[in-house]
Formats: sequence, structure tokens, C-alpha cells
Amino acid sequence: MADRVELSGWGLYPRRATRLRRAGQPADVSALLDPAGTVARGNGRAYGDAAIGLSTTIDMRRLDRLIAFDHATGLLVAEAGLTLADIIDIFLPRGWFPAVTPGTKFVTLGGAIAADVHGKNHHGEGSFRRHVAWFDLLGPDGVERRCSHEDHAELFHWTIGGMGLTGTILRAAVRLRPVESAWIRQRTIATSSLAETMDAFEASADATYSVAWIDTLATGRSLGRSILMLGEHARAEELPAEVAKAPFARRRGPTLDVPLTPPFSIVGGPVVRAFNALYYARHRRKTGTSLVPIDSFFYPLDAILRWNRIYGRRGFVQFQCVLPLASAQTGLTAMLSRIAATGTGSFLAVLKRMGAEEGPFSFPMDGYTLALDFPVGRRTAALTAELRAMTRDHGGRLYLAKDAQMTDVEMAALDPRGLAFARWRRDGGMAGPLRSYQSERLGL
Repeated sequence: MADRVELSGWGLYPRRATRLRRAGQPADVSALLDPAGTVARGNGRAYGDAAIGLSTTIDMRRLDRLIAFDHATGLLVAEAGLTLADIIDIFLPRGWFPAVTPGTKFVTLGGAIAADVHGKNHHGEGSFRRHVAWFDLLGPDGVERRCSHEDHAELFHWTIGGMGLTGTILRAAVRLRPVESAWIRQRTIATSSLAETMDAFEASADATYSVAWIDTLATGRSLGRSILMLGEHARAEELPAEVAKAPFARRRGPTLDVPLTPPFSIVGGPVVRAFNALYYARHRRKTGTSLVPIDSFFYPLDAILRWNRIYGRRGFVQFQCVLPLASAQTGLTAMLSRIAATGTGSFLAVLKRMGAEEGPFSFPMDGYTLALDFPVGRRTAALTAELRAMTRDHGGRLYLAKDAQMTDVEMAALDPRGLAFARWRRDGGMAGPLRSYQSERLGL
């Protein structure tokens, strides 16, 4: 129809037609609900088609108002369209930082809840859900409900990680953590194999933050070689004199831009191979402890505006799985071996240790999560299909906020909880009016 536009997620793939409606006030949202299939959209940072409504998509970015903040407890109340970047800009100078943050700060509060985002501290501090006190949810029936551990508890738990398929989050109360500076005390460890990498993770379980860049093209005894980065919020007494004068000073916003989308991906196999070799060699020489800016530690890619364009007009897909601890090393070895054999390395490859499973439909489980980016193409489609099968065979699951390729059959095999979620949505009258392209693809 004439009023439909084409939208994509951050991966620029797939592109889908939808009616785009913008809400300016919370009261606007009810009138924008479309019984033919609606989903809310924050800042568009879900990689695939999760935030594209089958019929109508509601843009929530104008609902970005601060409502209240408790300086004693760190409890922030705000509208769902406020981004973590906004929260950091406002509250970091006051000594507060998100308790959990994903690898980009350009996600909205509502999106962080809907995807139940996790960060580099999941092994110790859980996912975003652990730090949500309550939220106001507008159901497809037009009724607004305040959901918490005590009130509408079942709706509260299914919504966190429910990818916008239980209603529209209007506002939320989340807890921030106190910090003494805008710096991270980082310890860098170079490992020579996957086994050594995992041993280093386990030996560093008491670190607040841990994340590894992993070389997906290394082979033989070097398979899984990594650069592991451990982090702690730097305390005031740990800062050098020149920094201690302004402990919360930081450079804001992107410093580079990708102004145009090239016709093809500029990060093919040879480029990735060269980058991996240089990255590993450079960081291997820089092991030890150093102070790094908070943005560099948590959000290295946010420094490049529209970095997703480097993958070309066809876009890219992100594959992110989590494997249970018992089968993680075997499964990751199989995956990395297959990726290296194809020569289709990932330009962005991240390994993290995860903690215990929380919530009925959230992604994390006790084990390891691997995140990889691949340009869209037949060769990479075949590879990611193999990786999904390996995930299934090792008892893992995929992250819906990154997914753009999984089928309904694969979903049922990889994560049987989806069947319970779909049944619960049908019983609650949500399955018809709350639909995204992803929910249709996965049978949710």
C-alpha cells in the first residue's frame, strides 16, 4: 500500500515492508495498534527482522523523557524510547552507569528489556532483567498494566526477552550502578588456543567484566587463540593525577563515519585474515593492565557511525549462540574448525562466559556465547546453517535479537521454550495483533 515503507534491522538484511507510525506521547500508542500485526521499534539495533511489524511498526524514539531518579538507590524511571547513550550522558557525570549494557549504547530502554540484553558481566551480574524493577506495558487490548515481580508477574517475566510480542513497553524503572570514574582498569591476556582461552575465563570468574576477541581463521594448535580483556570500574584513587582532575570527562559520539554503502562487502576473507593476524600480534604485545576509557571498553564499534555499511548493499547477518558449559569446548571447537576450513572468517568475533539461566524466554544459559558477523551470500548462508545445526547438536540456542535466518523448524529444535511462548501468546490473545516478521518466520 502507498503508506508502507521498507525497513531493516541493523544488519540491513532482510528488508521488509511495513506501515511506520511514530508515537509522540505514551497516550498515542493505543491508537496506533493494528490488529493485523503490530510491534514496537526502538532505535533499530536488533540485527534482523524482530523490530519490523508484520503490518504496522510503531517508532518509539520520541518517547524519551526522564521521569524520576533516586540518588540514594540509583533507580531511574524513564520512557521506553530513551537510549542507554542518553542515560550515560546524563548520569555518568553524576557517578552512575547502566548495571548491564550490551556492546552498543544506542539501544533504547524498551529494546533492552524486550531483548533482555546481556553484557560482559553476565557471569556475575546477570542480564538486564535482573536490574528491572517494573515497567508499564500496553497490551493489544489497549489496557496499560504495571508489571513487576509482584504485579502481573507472569507477564513481567515473559516480556523480558519476549522481543516485543507481549505488548508495548511505555516506561520502565531500572537500577543503575554507582561508579567513581569514566575509566575501566583493563587487564589484557593473550591466549594461544581455545582450551587456554576457556581456562583463562574460568580462572578470571571473579572479574566484573570479561570478553574475548577470538581469531576465527586460526587453525591447528592455534585454533581459538584469543585476546581476553578483563575489566573493573576504576576507583578515584586509581586514577593518575591528570585524569583525577576530571574523572568523568569523556569523548562523546562517533569519531568516524561510513557515509556511503559500497556495492559489495569490503571485509571479505583476505581482509579478515590480515586483520586477525595484525590484531592478535598487536594486542599480544600489549598484555598487562592499563586504564582505558569506558566507551572504548564497552562500545568500540560505536565510535564508527553506520559501521554496518561496510558489509555492502546486501547487508550482513550475525550468528550468536550460547552453548551449555558441559559441551561448550567441544561445540566451539567444531564451529571454529568449520569456519576456518571454509576461509569465511568473521570480522567481528566475540566470546563471553555466561552465568545461570534466568527468565522463561531469555537467551543466556550457564556456558559460553559466541557472536560472529558474516556478509549476506550463498556461501555464508550455508555456513550459518551448519553453525545452527552444530548449536542444536550441542544443546545450545540462538539469540533472537541477532537472528535473521532461523526457520520455525530450527527454532522448535533449538529452543523448545518457543513452543510454550507461542502457546502462552495464543491463550492470552496476543498472537494475532502482536506480530513481527521474525515471529511469523519462527512460528512464535
